[in-house]
Amino acid sequence: MTDTIYALATAHGRSGIAVVRVSGPCAFDSLASLSNETFKSRLATLTTLINPNDQSIIDECIVITFHAPRSYTGEHTVEYNIHGGKAVRDGLINTLSQMHGHRLAEPGEFTRRAFENGNLDLTQAEAVADLIHAETESQKQLALSQMGGSLSILYHGWADKLVRALAYAEAQIDFADEDLPEDEVKSKITPVLTEISNQIQTHLNDGNRGEILRDGIKIAIIGAPNAGKSSLVNALAKRDVAIVSDMAGTTRDVLEVHLDLNGYPVTLYDTAGLRPEQLNENAQDKIESEGIKRALQKAKEADFKILLFDGTTHELHKQTLDLADERSFIVINKIDLTNNINKKYLNISTQSGQGLDDLIRHVSRETIALFDDIQDNPSLTRARHREALVDAQSHIDRALSGYSPDMVAEDIRMTVRAIGHITGRTDVEDLLDIIFRDFCVGK
Repeated sequence: MTDTIYALATAHGRSGIAVVRVSGPCAFDSLASLSNETFKSRLATLTTLINPNDQSIIDECIVITFHAPRSYTGEHTVEYNIHGGKAVRDGLINTLSQMHGHRLAEPGEFTRRAFENGNLDLTQAEAVADLIHAETESQKQLALSQMGGSLSILYHGWADKLVRALAYAEAQIDFADEDLPEDEVKSKITPVLTEISNQIQTHLNDGNRGEILRDGIKIAIIGAPNAGKSSLVNALAKRDVAIVSDMAGTTRDVLEVHLDLNGYPVTLYDTAGLRPEQLNENAQDKIESEGIKRALQKAKEADFKILLFDGTTHELHKQTLDLADERSFIVINKIDLTNNINKKYLNISTQSGQGLDDLIRHVSRETIALFDDIQDNPSLTRARHREALVDAQSHIDRALSGYSPDMVAEDIRMTVRAIGHITGRTDVEDLLDIIFRDFCVGK
């Protein structure tokens, strides 16, 4: 018999309301032990919870019941909306712990049961975790889209077409004596495989947009010492997060600052100033030298770069300018100290704030362009999805060039299996612990 599980489904700490979720075959039995009320499914009911052991009052609260299978987990579920004080929470949790067949839920177990009972597939289950951790509007919308089945519909659609194509391939093997026309079988299979192969390739060639949005857009601020990188980080963050000094080489390591930029998650990287003399083997300051190496590495990894220059100097710093590419913003700082305004580039002053709004608009515009159609065209959000689709692509391409019905059928079967690894409909037991171990208790 399946255990009935329970857990606090809201955050720990004092709050006005806390929710304790109970799911499993004995969920209604424990509720009957705690209250004499009659509960209707999916209807909020005010009741007094009584500890059956000593008849003491636990709380006066709202209770909502959900009958299987119309619940989050697909099982009988009770949600206790109790007052959020520690004594009340502990009182209910301790009472439930003494109930027959009840135990504390493991991390992610409610969502795992939802998956096992067919209420969610793995892409939707993963989206639940993404929604919990979403910090910006765009991350929230991406998670909601995936939780609503945007990826599921796409992948299940491919799998259904592939299974039908596999039926033709298997028929050619099983009824070889019937002299099925090879050209006719091929005409049924080849267009389907070609279409899905092209769609998978397009899906893979998305510039990693889903992963970037889920993890946050990386913007590295690169420049010579004293160009004002740390001042720019502080100005964009609207707080003092980086040490600012007139002395060159103040920043020795990469400093990360997380921002919400018009609904998009951004991580700013404040990096060490680029000084070529500190990159050779005879460099006097080994710590600064390592910081510069990390700055250059961060410039390679970043989704966008802000190349920052000191506007009071006569020439643009060559080592910084050499890093310019199509995803770079060339920004001239300290325009409050000079009349030499370069209209080819963005001009700002981190001290006066002049030009910062213009810089933010430019970065926002490029960011929005990067994710322009992400809601209409679902994007991959995890490395495991990408790896499985690369595997599927290799098998489907091999099926298209197959030399025998047996090989074609086997490669189609392997393609279906690779897609099934994403949705969790085939061979998923080895994936479950990895996927659900990062969930919080109560979800």
